[in-house]
Amino acid sequence: MRRRDFITLIAGGAAAWPIAARGQQRERIQRIGILLAGTPTSFAPRANAFVQGLRELGYVEGKTVAFEWKWGEDRTERLPELAEELVRLDVDAILTGGTPAAKALKNATRTVPIVMAIIGDPVAVGLVQSLARPGGNATGFSIVAPDLSGKRLQLLKELLPGLSSVAAISTVTNPQAPIEFKETQAAAKTLDIVLRSIQVSDEVSVESAFDAIKQASAQAVIVLTDATLYSQRNKIASLAAANRLPGMYHARGFVEAGGLISYAPSDTDLFRRAATYVDKILKGANPGDLPIEQPTKFELVINLKTAKDLGLTVPSSMIATADEVIE
Repeated sequence: MRRRDFITLIAGGAAAWPIAARGQQRERIQRIGILLAGTPTSFAPRANAFVQGLRELGYVEGKTVAFEWKWGEDRTERLPELAEELVRLDVDAILTGGTPAAKALKNATRTVPIVMAIIGDPVAVGLVQSLARPGGNATGFSIVAPDLSGKRLQLLKELLPGLSSVAAISTVTNPQAPIEFKETQAAAKTLDIVLRSIQVSDEVSVESAFDAIKQASAQAVIVLTDATLYSQRNKIASLAAANRLPGMYHARGFVEAGGLISYAPSDTDLFRRAATYVDKILKGANPGDLPIEQPTKFELVINLKTAKDLGLTVPSSMIATADEVIE
């Protein structure tokens, strides 16, 4: 190679280095932290929906995006520690679901963007300033809508016309639970139903909760919105069946596990939609400027096999309006 050609080659390569470096910076792998209260198995449908949502937006794991997963394993007390671990990993954004996990993250950071795929009333529990303008570093998707608790009880009474006593299952550690119970209690009074609160805690297992429900002679159960209870949906549906208790649930996963009926927004759809908010944030959007979206469509899912096992006849009008009927 002639000396002049060699010098030209070196000079051209050197000129290209800053461009290549800038290209590498632009293509830096974005790191997303994910904090979920349940287990990888129990939350697989929601987690997969989120990852699929990012794929549809062009993200490729290992090339343009990396995930840092943290699982509460149904132990709410672990969430604050896991939230702090995620923040220390210097992630670009964090996805979560459920009020306890969201609260843990808000306490751990005021700067890392947080997207709540599923949240109850984020204003009432102090997570955001308002739905339209959340402010701060958190935004997401609420599953609370006006009269939702009333509609759930109304559907339960439509299935059980003589219904007069219902047990509401919640967890002690969820700050959303008292708000939802109060709304459900207001609806119960209108429908002439006695509502009893049964709370699951470290001292009171799901099994013990059903023992208390049996002693209270409740005719049906309603499971209030909670990520930990969702994670235990197979056990809850099984206990409801063993105690011959019709149940109304806050997610279709309970009905797929053998529960009787659910009326709720699609949780997997919300996790998929959460990917769009993460995408906007990674591209520079301020989470405090992204409004909290409220549900506009609800799914009614009925398990006819469970109804038959319970000796119930589901009204044809209800079957006709159901989004899905499991037989």
